Amino acid sequence: MNEKEQRLLELLRQNPFLSQQEMAQQLDISRPAVANMISSLIKQRVLLGRAYVFPEMQEMICIGGANLDRKIHIRGDVCMGTSNPAATEETVGGVARNIAENLGRLGETVRLLTVAGQDAAWATIEEQSKPFMNVAAVEQLPTHQTGTYTAILSEAGDMVLAAADMDIYDELLPNVLQKHEQQLARAKYIIADLNCPKETIAYLQRVAITHHVPLIVVPVSSPKMTHLPESFVGMEWLLCNRDEAETVVGYALQSDAQFERALIDIQQRGAHNVLITNGSERVWLRDALGRVLTHDVETVETVVDVTGAGDSFVAAFIYALAANETLEYAMQLAVKNARETIQSPYTVRKNLTKNELQMEE
Repeated sequence: MNEKEQRLLELLRQNPFLSQQEMAQQLDISRPAVANMISSLIKQRVLLGRAYVFPEMQEMICIGGANLDRKIHIRGDVCMGTSNPAATEETVGGVARNIAENLGRLGETVRLLTVAGQDAAWATIEEQSKPFMNVAAVEQLPTHQTGTYTAILSEAGDMVLAAADMDIYDELLPNVLQKHEQQLARAKYIIADLNCPKETIAYLQRVAITHHVPLIVVPVSSPKMTHLPESFVGMEWLLCNRDEAETVVGYALQSDAQFERALIDIQQRGAHNVLITNGSERVWLRDALGRVLTHDVETVETVVDVTGAGDSFVAAFIYALAANETLEYAMQLAVKNARETIQSPYTVRKNLTKNELQMEE
């Protein structure tokens, strides 16, 4: 499909009752040109008949952060309280957006739902994201700036400090998502990060329950765990790291017994399945049947940049779930994608493909 056909489809998704003349005016083309485009899309089975009925699209819908990331790489030892020589780069990021790009590179059909400013930062994010996901439904707010995330990294690639300007996500409220409930109801998966406010997560839980759509919730950081509702009912998966899990359960996770107890405690709040990562040591998982699975993580000798590793883990895990792979294999792919990302200078590695991910090591 060309760009105008894609724009036409988005208009119809937003309002299936538009006349051809209204479409022509919004696309700045003639009405006969619109008619020809619709005829072509029907022949391609992108539309079903003259009523502009869409076939089941089975999108994965990612909801949450889409930021402009700034990475500051310190040269030499980190000296607190004074100026450090450094190199700076800007990339696009955000947990939901990063997961969406990973999934798009793996061949999934992905839609990003979020809020952004009407600014150069969003223009950069949009340009670099749209080859891998549908960004047409992102709501731009003239009163806010697009989110930014700044990470200070040591010479070895480890994070020293990070700062996030995410006030815009306070506006990612249920009324924004309600405009797209038809798409949410048909989704293959809804993946929400905790940049979303608590009431938005609660709304997505209701959508998931009502329409029988798997909802996967991905925390962003320990402080953002306050965005989780008290009940986790409606969450098919809660995927978190050890720090985030400790915030939920209220005790430290050090021994095997403590990890297993945490998995149970989180499930008792309503999540069907729970996964906890523990840095470079082990992944813990408890499924809806009560099976506890673990996967050891191999040490990465050469760390280039840890940014995006968690997002790449989540995306590969979801990709495997969607392909009906075993949970053991899903963890294996997730660990591999995270490990390869850590050894890459990119937040989402450029060489990621379905074949590359599944290739025997």
